[in-house]
Amino acid sequence: MGERIRDYEIFDERFRYYLLGNCDLELVHDGMKWCEGPVYFSDGDYFVWSDIPNNRMMRWVDGLGVSVFRSPSNNSNGNTRDRQGRLISCEHLSRRVTRTEIDGSITVLVDNYEGKRLNSPNDVVVKSDGTIWFTDPPYGIMSDYEGKRSPSETGKNYVFRYDPKEEKLTVVADDFQMPNGLAFSPDEKYLYISDTGATHDKNGAHHIRRFQVKDGNELSGNTVFVEVNPGISDGFRVDIDGNVWSSAADGVHCYSPGGELLGKILVPDVVANLTFGGKKRNQLFIMGTHAVYSVYVGVAGAQYP
Repeated sequence: MGERIRDYEIFDERFRYYLLGNCDLELVHDGMKWCEGPVYFSDGDYFVWSDIPNNRMMRWVDGLGVSVFRSPSNNSNGNTRDRQGRLISCEHLSRRVTRTEIDGSITVLVDNYEGKRLNSPNDVVVKSDGTIWFTDPPYGIMSDYEGKRSPSETGKNYVFRYDPKEEKLTVVADDFQMPNGLAFSPDEKYLYISDTGATHDKNGAHHIRRFQVKDGNELSGNTVFVEVNPGISDGFRVDIDGNVWSSAADGVHCYSPGGELLGKILVPDVVANLTFGGKKRNQLFIMGTHAVYSVYVGVAGAQYP
């Protein structure tokens, strides 16, 4: 057990520098079925997230509150932005990755691999070279709750890299039980990917793995970075110091670049995902199962969306 201070639990003295003494966890919005896929729009000072079973995306604007951003959303899950500021979304129901253009139109980027439909794209990140990296577990085809129950056509749970310039989709990892959240280190030398196999296997994986990014487009050096307890690392983000802020059953866990647990932000809801936002990128928006929370911290998120 660490030292409990209000909404925080400290396991390493370094975590104190990431806490702001007058900032506590705040409820942003509740009454949803399952919050996921947060993405912050710095140019508009608002953030968007997915409410997967309700088949909609929501938007929060500081001072104006919450409204529906898109409905239906094809049971969207993970979201991010590319380097041109366009929204990239993973859709469970349609089993595809899409891009929302500046004029609001939607472009289908990828929906199959070698002629076989994707499972249900889950989470996504865009590298500085414009390539799109995403995970493809079968959560959206295992039942009708967050997609549509269907058989897997690929027969595998891949991690993909998509190059929109060449319109080329390649497998970068194929040995995950349930590949889920992913994020690059600030210098993009490493890619972190979580495996949430424990959701459907009591002895399954509940860890984050770290890969070296080779030549900008391949992965090597697979190692287990951390095992997350309690719960799983569904989604996570990296800050400018290289720390990994991960979802867990009891809140948000902060891990150093070396994999040490620095501390926790305790949340009264199982956390699925999070993102950095705000004008200085130092406001964490936390996706609880049924509610969204926020808290300011003493470090900014990495520059990528």
